Amino acid sequence: MTDPIRIQDLAVRDRPRERLAEQGAESLRNAELLAILLRSGVQGASAVQVGENLLQHFGTLDGLARAPLEQLRVRGVGRDKAIALKAAFTLARRMADDLRRDLPLMERPEAIVAVMRDEMITYETEHLKVLLLNSRRKLIRVETVAAGLLDQILVHAREVFRPAIAANAHSIILVHNHPSGDPVPSEADTRATRDLVRAGQLLRIPVVDHVIIGRRSESFPDGWVSLRQMGVVPAE
Repeated sequence: MTDPIRIQDLAVRDRPRERLAEQGAESLRNAELLAILLRSGVQGASAVQVGENLLQHFGTLDGLARAPLEQLRVRGVGRDKAIALKAAFTLARRMADDLRRDLPLMERPEAIVAVMRDEMITYETEHLKVLLLNSRRKLIRVETVAAGLLDQILVHAREVFRPAIAANAHSIILVHNHPSGDPVPSEADTRATRDLVRAGQLLRIPVVDHVIIGRRSESFPDGWVSLRQMGVVPAE
């Protein structure tokens, strides 16, 4: 069994801090960005490997960001490192909240896509997001309710509406991506949307739209599809 590679054993140009300074933060993987926050690893694991372990343990970056402070204290992450992680994720969330505070009304799919496209097209697997809206159709916040499935989003109504109920949302919008680039809804997409529309009617939290984001093409120059425009989600 080979010994793990330590960051100090890497060429200077390959170390996360130096690569960020020279190439920008977008050039680094999530585990490498976490390694910069962690600053050091533990015996037998570099800071990058500790970052990879954290991501594997919590499943997604969102899961890691939402973890309580005490749950962040795994091997290689003591109290001070857990506090640093929690502070960084909290600042990121507050910055996102600030950016969303003055967003346009979420009444048209073009506005929805303008908010969500840059994030959604980066995912290599399907992610389902729920936009929580107030009574004026202003965005309260965005919640990830499913992530990492290769072929289709399988999600229960309780997972979609739980954050809406907790936030006292007036209505919701569903947004998910098709990593293939083709935004046309599958039969499963259509069926799940209709089920969620019915659930929203029962809960009095209407589903305003379900937007699928892919990539621009000759067939779909905008790169997205609105299931409300297709008639799957009824207009109010």
